[in-house]
Amino acid sequence: MTATPSAPGDGLVRAGAIVFIVGAVATLVTVAPLFLGTEPFPPIAYAVCMLMGVGFMIAGAGVLRSIAAQRRAARMVA
Repeated sequence: MTATPSAPGDGLVRAGAIVFIVGAVATLVTVAPLFLGTEPFPPIAYAVCMLMGVGFMIAGAGVLRSIAAQRRAARMVA
């Protein structure tokens, strides 16, 4: 099995995906009491939900970094 080399931005995309998933799970957990009729969570729990957007931005930055590296490599060849 051959491992592919890591490209610039891959780490940011992976980190962004993990942060996004944590935020998505937090969103599901904080919305559950609304459907179950229990006490809502404290406001800090809703702040954790913002990690979903932060993760999306981190992954987007990784994609942009990868695009920039590919453009630089293409200019070097041409």
